[in-house]
Amino acid sequence: MTGRILIAEDEERIARFVEKGLRANGFTTSVAPDGTTALDWTMTGSFDLVVLDIGLPGKDGFTILRTMREAHVTTPVIVLTARDSVRDTVAGLEGGADDWMTKPFRFEELLARVRLRLRSAARAPEVTVLRSADLALDLRTRRAQVQGRTVDLTAREFVLLEMFLRHPGQVLSREQILSHVWGYDFDPGSNIVDVYVRALRRKLGAHRVETVRGMGYRMP
Repeated sequence: MTGRILIAEDEERIARFVEKGLRANGFTTSVAPDGTTALDWTMTGSFDLVVLDIGLPGKDGFTILRTMREAHVTTPVIVLTARDSVRDTVAGLEGGADDWMTKPFRFEELLARVRLRLRSAARAPEVTVLRSADLALDLRTRRAQVQGRTVDLTAREFVLLEMFLRHPGQVLSREQILSHVWGYDFDPGSNIVDVYVRALRRKLGAHRVETVRGMGYRMP
């Protein structure tokens, strides 16, 4: 079994130990020594699995997990940490971690868990089309279809529509949408969300996205 694994670990000795062992077993590895780098790399979706330390400088592992899962990055995550309290373990697993190991650890056990998570991920069916009534969004071609009519979307329109379709009936605040679609470099006072919602309505139909006054938008 092969795969691309990100090791998010600031202790150089542990990072080297894990990286050496994984490479000896056929995996391709990259090491992120801080939380900011780790988050940037995980959000690219270019890794098959992440080995994540909680106590990273810059951004801690809990923040990385939460941001990944809120952005629908489904890459399996094995937390490898010195924290062994039940509260931390529960918080990590409920926050989106697939597995939790405490330091010190045996590499053979980590390797077994890595292989198990990669096999599980490979078996999971990949969702390629999101639907709502007569609206369909193809995640591969990045095009929408409405009543059989193909609609071309800009990159931002695509991400916005995907967000609505993944949260049917849920009210999404402007702040949530700004953070997800435009990332960290957004102006909270901007009306850019309203502009893009209007664009989606023009292309897909005015009834597709509802305004919830004082709260945000939702797709019914």
